[in-house]
Formats: sequence, C-alpha cells, structure tokens
Amino acid sequence: MAQVVILPKLLLRDLLWQAWSNLAKKYQLKKNLFKKEQIKIEYPANPKFGDYATNISIIAFKKLESPVDLGKLLVKELRSLSSLVKKENLIPWAKIEFVSPGFINFYLSSDYLFQLAKAVFESKALSELKKIGRGKTMVIDYSSPNIARSFGVGHLRSTNIGQAIYNLYQALGWRVIGDNHLGDWGTQFGALIYQILRQKNKKELTIADLERLYVEFHQEAEKNPLLIKKARLWFKKLESSETKARNIWRLCLEISKKEFQRIYQLLGVKFDYELGESFYQDKMAEVLSDAKKKGILVKSRGALVIRIPGAKTPGMLVKSDGATTYLLRDLATIKYRLATWKPDLIVYEVGADQKLHFKQLFALAEMLGYCPREKLVYLAHGLIRWKGGKFSTRKGQTIHLEEVIQEAIKKASKIIAKSETSKNLTEKEKQLIAQKVGIGGVKFNDLKQEPEKGVVFDWNKILSLEGYSACYLQYTLARCFSILDKAGKTDFDQEKALPKKLILSSEEETLLRTFYRFPEIIQLAAKEFSPHFLAGYLFGLAQKFNWFYQKRRILNEKNKRNWRLFLTATTAKILACGLEILGVPVLKKM
Repeated sequence: MAQVVILPKLLLRDLLWQAWSNLAKKYQLKKNLFKKEQIKIEYPANPKFGDYATNISIIAFKKLESPVDLGKLLVKELRSLSSLVKKENLIPWAKIEFVSPGFINFYLSSDYLFQLAKAVFESKALSELKKIGRGKTMVIDYSSPNIARSFGVGHLRSTNIGQAIYNLYQALGWRVIGDNHLGDWGTQFGALIYQILRQKNKKELTIADLERLYVEFHQEAEKNPLLIKKARLWFKKLESSETKARNIWRLCLEISKKEFQRIYQLLGVKFDYELGESFYQDKMAEVLSDAKKKGILVKSRGALVIRIPGAKTPGMLVKSDGATTYLLRDLATIKYRLATWKPDLIVYEVGADQKLHFKQLFALAEMLGYCPREKLVYLAHGLIRWKGGKFSTRKGQTIHLEEVIQEAIKKASKIIAKSETSKNLTEKEKQLIAQKVGIGGVKFNDLKQEPEKGVVFDWNKILSLEGYSACYLQYTLARCFSILDKAGKTDFDQEKALPKKLILSSEEETLLRTFYRFPEIIQLAAKEFSPHFLAGYLFGLAQKFNWFYQKRRILNEKNKRNWRLFLTATTAKILACGLEILGVPVLKKM
C-alpha cells in the first residue's frame, strides 16, 4: 500500500471543504458562510455511527435551503472526491452516509485502520506528528514557586500541567523551552530578611524554618502594620545591593532551590532554564526607557504607571517608594524571551487568580511594541482549595506536596503487598513499584481533571489508585508487557498479522477503531492545552484492551495468535508513549 495518511481527520476536513466549494460554485451558494477551520469533525459516542461524524450540512445550509436535500448533495460530492483519493490508496473510506437532519458519518475500512495501527506501532505516526510543529518555538513558563516556602500541594497543578504541555508540544515537533520563573524577588524578601535578623538563636536554617518565619511575620504584621513598612525598607536595601540583605537573600535561595530540586526529581520534572525574577533586575530599566520613548509612562501619586485603554486600573511599574513591581519584571522577562529565543508562542501555566495580572501584562507588552497579544497565552488552571477556601502560606494553611506523595506511596505499598502478582518480586522491586505507582497516582489524578476547573482537596480522591487512575493504566501496560515477554519475538508483518479473510471479533474491532485516534488526540490535547484529553483516551484504551483480554485467548489461539499479539503490542506502544507524555512512570512489572 502507498503512503498512509496518519491524521485522517485533517484530510477529511480538506475533502469536506473541497466538496462544499464545489457545491457552492455549482449552485451559486455563498462559499464564505463559514471558514474551513470551523468544520467540526467528531468521534461518535456510538460506534454504529462511524469513525467520524460532522454536522457541516446543518451549519452550511441553515440559512439557505433544506439541510437534508443539500446534505445529500454534499455526500454525493464527497463520494466522488473520495473515489479519486482511493485511486491513490490514501484514504479508503468503507462508507460515507447521510443521516437526517444533517449529519454525515464516515466509516474507515478495516484495511486502512490496520495501516494506521501499524504506523502507530512502528512509530511512523509519531514521526509524522513531529512535522506539524517543525520550525516553531514555544517558551512555556510553569511551576514558578516562591523562594523560602515549602513545595505545597497548590504548586502541583502548574508544575504537572506545564510539564505535560511541554511534552505534548515536543511530540508535535516544536522546539520547546521550559522556564521555571522562580519567585525570588519582591517585598516578601524584605519581610523574611527582617524576620531572620530578629532571630536570637542563630542556627542553620531549613526550608521549614524559612516558611515558619514567613508565617510568623504576617501573624505579627496583622497586629502591628508598621512591620510592613520595615519589610519594604529591607527589600529596598536588597534592591540597592546592601551586603547584609544580599547575603541573607542568597542563603534563602540556596536552601529553597535544593528543596525544590528534590521534589522535581520525585515528580520527574525538568526545566531547560530557571531564570527567576532576580535575573531581570538589571533589565527593568530598558522597559522603563521603552515606555518613556513611547510617551506612555506617567507619574501617579508618586508611582510610575501606564494607563491601559478600557481598563480602570493602570499598570504600576514602580511603587511610590521606588521599589519595582512584579509587572515590570514580567515585562522585562517577555522582552528577554523574545530577543533570546524568538518564540512563536509564550505560554504561562499559572493559577486562575492571576487573571488581572496577565490581562495587564499582555496589554502592556502590545502597547510597548514587544509582540502582538496573539503570541502570549495565559493558561489559567483552577486552584486546589480547601472546602472553606484557598490555601494560604501566610496563614500557615497549606499541605506540603511531599506529604501527599509519601501518603500515596504508603497506600500503593499496601495494595502491592496484597497483590498475587507481587509474590515473585523482591522487596526492592516492591518499593520501587510503590513509589512509581504512588507518584503516578498523584500526578494522573491531577491531569485527568479539566485544567480550568478548580479542585477541592480531598485525601481520598487525590490518593485514589482505583478506577480511572494511573494505577489502572500502569497495570494494563504491565499486563501487555507480560504477554509479549511470554510470546517472545513475533513478526507483525501485514500479511501474517491481518490475513485478508480475517473475521474480527467485536473486541478486536473495537481496539482497532481506537488506535488510529492516538496521534489526533495528542494534537487535540496540545491545541487545547488540555492534557485531560490524552488521559481520558488512554483510560478508554486500557478498558477496551482489558475487555479484549478477558474475552479472547491470545497466546493459545493458533489462527489469530500473531494478530492478537499485534493488538497487544500496539496497545502497549500507545499506553507507554501516552504515559510518558503525561509524565506518569511506566512499569514493566506490577
């Protein structure tokens, strides 16, 4: 067979657009009623309605004539176009049908589905995906914890979702630059320096000490507001490079980075750069200079601000006491990233409570002529909250992420100890598996949520290792590996794996009609910046494979052995690749 089209949905959209263009010309219709990108092609929930479905005829003809009559004409045109494509052996549709009042269903042939599955198994599909983003660069800003605080469970979402989006865009061939924009500058350091200097018992500080001192400062400041002024004074000294302030700041930085790195290592998260806010201290003057040249920097009550058209609140760059703001540092960051990496996109994976800040930031970046707003993307994830409200380090109301991870590992250990399959494992293997299952569980339970939705912290839910969980996927993958190990080396040649007269069981066909979606799901998850699409797809695939495993023999089936091993191997390939993209550990034994 000639080259296989890896993403049939894209080709289908081209065919639909061509068919509509032909009809518009033939019947003198308005071709520009909608754009090609607006054509929605979906996977029907019920497989009896095909592999793809679209309601384009309703969209196209709702203002013209009957969508039924014109929909039938569209199907006729599509069949004509499809037959031309068939001659090139590119897109063999088994059937295209019209369903009233205006739906068009498409059914892929078994042979073509096998070709797509084979492309996934041989990694050709992933190679084709990498062509999509070739030559494009994305900078993604994620995690970004504040120095001198323990890594709380609230930091999980930005870190976790950000890394998954990084991986998704890499899978599409983008050059991705991950930057951990550490919160290592600002008035909070004035508070910390002041509090550290007040300590009577001098000792080697830990991350727990720094967090405690930060909480204590704010508890005292509620009773004595004058402490806030003292904190601002110490931050001013830090900005002026006063030796004592600088030394304490460096110590806090060193303690914090060491702690963060330990957590990142547990989570399997890596960054290309860790350029904190302090990195831009000597680059802020350029932004102020740019604003002056544009004539948009004005003084207001002693502060330097830029008024944003249509916004009630101006963007403050320098406070009345001369201290710089987070907004000014972020503008300097954008300018640096554009000049250094020349990205097509700069993406910020940050909590939904920063909406106003990013609205101001993007507006000012455009006003300063740094880049059009379309280049800047704010991904506002929902926050992890208590039932009574958001976490607050200042009030000492937070849960450390490591505490959650350790609880998950303990829970995984208990499950593994009861498992029949663990009898042949050494204690060291059991510990390693428990760690990977526990960490995978915490990460997956976050990633399976829609990013923009908030999450109420619940110990039982966040530690769930049953049902829709990483543990279920890891166990299914380990089952696939076990079957393949027992089978030994197998030749998955098309002629052997899919004989021409092979009759597929419903379980086999269901798997085959799931494989082809994998590359498209990666593309969808990246486009929508939503890893939960991939998480949901992998769970569905695992369910279908386990149904197949329960109903059909694999190793002891003479006529279909090689074919069913192919289904098993392709399932394993997809699950392993998908879990790696999500950052969930892959296990060969469980």
